[in-house]
Amino acid sequence: MQALGIDIGGSGIKGAPVDIKTGKLLAERIRIPTPNGAKPKAVALVVAEIAQAFNWKKEIGVGFPAPIKHGVALMAANVSEKWVGTNADELFTSITGCKCHVGNDADVAGMAEMAFGMGKGEHGTVIMITLGTGIGSAIFYNGHLLPNTEFGHMQINGKDAEHRASDAARQREDMSWKKYAKRLNEYLNEMEKLFWPDLFIIGGGISKQHEKFLPLLKLQSRVVPAQFQNEAGIVGAALFSQGTAVKF
Repeated sequence: MQALGIDIGGSGIKGAPVDIKTGKLLAERIRIPTPNGAKPKAVALVVAEIAQAFNWKKEIGVGFPAPIKHGVALMAANVSEKWVGTNADELFTSITGCKCHVGNDADVAGMAEMAFGMGKGEHGTVIMITLGTGIGSAIFYNGHLLPNTEFGHMQINGKDAEHRASDAARQREDMSWKKYAKRLNEYLNEMEKLFWPDLFIIGGGISKQHEKFLPLLKLQSRVVPAQFQNEAGIVGAALFSQGTAVKF
């Protein structure tokens, strides 16, 4: 069975058809820069452009950088505030002409890793952390997802964690890998004290360079890079298109 997975980020919108039985991309992904301001209609038109590029007519799953409840975006951290209160399911369905299912981007990335990647077969508490423009979090306990956790906005030293430890913060402040690892360790240590996870999975674009910072972390929990790296969002979004009642 196939579905189109779309991953909406602060800097780029990526998509590809996915075999949802195996998690494999069935074509090379397409990436289009996120429109300036990331307003609802402009973002939806990019999603439609990707769907048209694959001549897609079936269901689409979308990972979106905000908590999503019953298809509605509840906040907007790295996109236009016009998203708040917008029914994203209805907007994307209307503009693409395909049935769309929208979920939180970190949640769907975590679903990919739990179904096919580093979380497969893991019990206890698994936390997926995505590092990009912001920080996304997805928490699983015995294979069940607790949706919309948004721990990237946890306060550390008076600032949102993502303003200190996201990949965007690393680039903005031109941090060395040693300094960045210290910032990330600080954040993960706070998460560890709250949840005592069995496993952290680190995803997002920065996971391609995991060997530069993961070995520098000092935590009690195991920490591994996402198997799908920056494609976890696409794979998970495709999986999410089939519904949320999934146990891994």
